[in-house]
Amino acid sequence: MPEVRFGRKDEPATTLAQTNEFIAVRTHRPIARRGPPVDGPLERVLADTALVASFPEANVGVYRLPEATAEAAESTKAMLRGMTDDVRFAGRVLVDESGEPVVYTENLFVKFIDALDDDICRAILADYHLTAKRRVDYAENAWIAAADGRGQEVFEIADRLLERGDVEFAHPEIVRRRVPKGPYPEQWHLADATIAGVAVSAHAHVGAALEIATGAGVTIAVIDDGFDIDHPEFAGRIVAPRDATLGTGDPRPKDSHPLYPENHGTACAGVACAAGSVGACGVAPDAELMPIRLSSALGSTAEADAFKWASDKGADVISCSWGPADGKWDNPHDPLHTRTWPIPASTRLAIDHAATHGRNGSGCIILFAAGNGNEDVQHDGYASYPEVIAVAACNDRGVRSCYSDYGAAVWCAFPSNDFAHAPSGRPKPLTQGIWTTDRRGHRGYNSGHASEGDAAGYFTSRFGGTSSACPGVAGVVALMLSVKPTLSRDEVSTLLRQSCDRIDPANGNYDASGRSAWYGWGRVNAERAVQLAV
Repeated sequence: MPEVRFGRKDEPATTLAQTNEFIAVRTHRPIARRGPPVDGPLERVLADTALVASFPEANVGVYRLPEATAEAAESTKAMLRGMTDDVRFAGRVLVDESGEPVVYTENLFVKFIDALDDDICRAILADYHLTAKRRVDYAENAWIAAADGRGQEVFEIADRLLERGDVEFAHPEIVRRRVPKGPYPEQWHLADATIAGVAVSAHAHVGAALEIATGAGVTIAVIDDGFDIDHPEFAGRIVAPRDATLGTGDPRPKDSHPLYPENHGTACAGVACAAGSVGACGVAPDAELMPIRLSSALGSTAEADAFKWASDKGADVISCSWGPADGKWDNPHDPLHTRTWPIPASTRLAIDHAATHGRNGSGCIILFAAGNGNEDVQHDGYASYPEVIAVAACNDRGVRSCYSDYGAAVWCAFPSNDFAHAPSGRPKPLTQGIWTTDRRGHRGYNSGHASEGDAAGYFTSRFGGTSSACPGVAGVVALMLSVKPTLSRDEVSTLLRQSCDRIDPANGNYDASGRSAWYGWGRVNAERAVQLAV
């Protein structure tokens, strides 16, 4: 079974296995997907299959076969390989320990020791019959190399490279589904509010904080899917927009996957820094927004490039509401709950670059959504990475949202939505969720119904998950930096900790130091955070 080491050779390896349940198809089309105007041979062969994952940057689709047998897989592969006009490749799929499909490209990330010069690095790559595609600039002596046409041999090549004393990291580009942390999309999270006649007071004291600071002079980078940068709540405050997947300056939604419109980024950005000029106020309404579209799969090289762009283009805060797939929060037996997915060295080093070199050497403040699986965040190599701040979710009653991930890596919590759950005695929430900006038009979360937000479809009332909590804290950090730009990353983390309100004291299980596995140091109090920063 193939193994991949996302870290150094003495770090644990991730084991992958072949399966007969899925088949990967790489096409000549812009995206491996169903639904052309007229079905062709490819669609007829795949008529009984289900598209379970799509990687548009590689023109790859992963399909579940109706029969998980070797015979069915070989038969389908043979038919697909005969369709040279449509299909470039058809083959087996690798899965992780939980059965989640992953796709490997024929690219490798290789990090040599700093002392080697370029010529030696290129010569070593050539010795392994690799093509040096480019040298990355977020780490010393780090390269993207290609092993075209060599299939699973990329795993062996990476292992052989890691055995060398002059190679620190070497791993194939392994990609998997990148899952937003908020599946469903007001303003009760900012200040006291009355929603449908019910008083709600479970907010983060943002309203009071805005009397002191509004985020002016601070840039928040939101890395997510597409952004409606023409939304009036962002007018005049867009800086350094980027599509990290396509390498362009247009981060608008592209809807690469037909079943999952790119609505998530617009909602996250609104929570962080909507201007409040039309109908939704972000936590830092005067902060500038750096929208970075990332539709590439988890672990892609574009993922690392997104962090490099953010730090080099002047981002102060970076908000990420995505990560590995979570288990179903209400199913304790879901195998995804215990599946660990490490952060690859390429992304890790790019985050390190932003955390070290961003903000003119003071370091970008990087936040990640903890996750929505009601599981230990330690299994998520991104949210649990020491250089980031992991944000959990609490609800409109001031207790943990039922889905929110927990564990030692959780630093703080921020208000978000919740669900009723009869088996655990959890009541129906007081609100629909978080009110924020929505992608305009029928593709947004709100297709134009007042029951879903506003009748014009500019806002949604149903956003949530730790996806919403993360940009909320990113906005609080922006308020802090707007009153004290010289704060270091460690100072920001410490002040956030000191600002937190200890919510749910009866069930929060706070330890002697004042920390809870559910809430970290508690729910962030934006007013206190800004006062401490001053």
